[in-house]
Amino acid sequence: MMRRIWVFAASCALSACSGVQNAAAGEGAESARFVDLFTFFLVICAIMYLLVMTALVVAVWRRRRAPLTVEDRSHHQTSALVTPALIAWIALVVVGLTALTVASFFTDRSNAADARKAAMTVKVTANQWWWDVEYSSSDPSKTLRTANEIHLPVGIAVRVLLRSNDVIHSFWVPSLAGKQDLIPGRTTDVQLLPRKIGLYRGQCAEFCGVQHTQMALDITVESKADFQGWYAAQLKPAQAPATPLELAGYRYVTTRECSSCHNISGTPAGGQVAPDLTHFASRRSIAAGTLPMAKGNLYGWIADPQSQKPGSHMPTVGLAPNELHAVVAYLERLK
Repeated sequence: MMRRIWVFAASCALSACSGVQNAAAGEGAESARFVDLFTFFLVICAIMYLLVMTALVVAVWRRRRAPLTVEDRSHHQTSALVTPALIAWIALVVVGLTALTVASFFTDRSNAADARKAAMTVKVTANQWWWDVEYSSSDPSKTLRTANEIHLPVGIAVRVLLRSNDVIHSFWVPSLAGKQDLIPGRTTDVQLLPRKIGLYRGQCAEFCGVQHTQMALDITVESKADFQGWYAAQLKPAQAPATPLELAGYRYVTTRECSSCHNISGTPAGGQVAPDLTHFASRRSIAAGTLPMAKGNLYGWIADPQSQKPGSHMPTVGLAPNELHAVVAYLERLK
């Protein structure tokens, strides 16, 4: 039994410190500062712990000596009320707590300074159970909306404005920054300053309902040139259908139930209560990280979303086989 517990604990520790969700990676400026602060706290607390345990061992060893007489005990207790060791211990505690407080203060100030030099703003709105992402621009024609994914240029400070449409959620990208709650009726924010190109995973870190664990988002950190290329491609309207099957799927999606919830730029579909599908097939996952983007998974999701993500707000429409083939073909076109 104990062996299983240790194996489970070890696997949890390894999973928390590896892969696309690595709180110890420090691959964002804020995350790196948190790692340094944690390390500093750990060193100070470890020193204090070792000193306490040393004092305990010494006390036990001295207690095992020959017992003192009553007169010796009285004299010892009276003279030991204030000793150099006690004064040194009090001073050490004061110095240690002061050091931890100062380190926390400067870490917080450094993180706040990043917000003042942010070169880009991204608005993230949490819903049960997906993320609506909007890249703001002073030019309305360059405002970009996507879902369940964020692309970031490496080395560029980004301010992420956070909102919620329903319950309290929490935005957390362990490799890049700390957690920040999204509270209905309020706007909060977090700063991301990625320092390394790579793929990362964000997660809702506040229990928000039955599909809380299936509320993730993909974070892609890339070069500035690659980011600008991605951004320009995402601003384009959806690709037009190229085959009769895709055309049939286009007609179904833009005139039936799908269009009342989903938006597809350049088409009659203008729904605003579900993820934007303009470039749906370019994403890495389906349904906020529930399934990898693949044709088989897309069939399963469209045919019966409740079997893949029970409780989600996407209903099971009940498509005929020919309609299902057409819809999947059209959605695969949206890259």
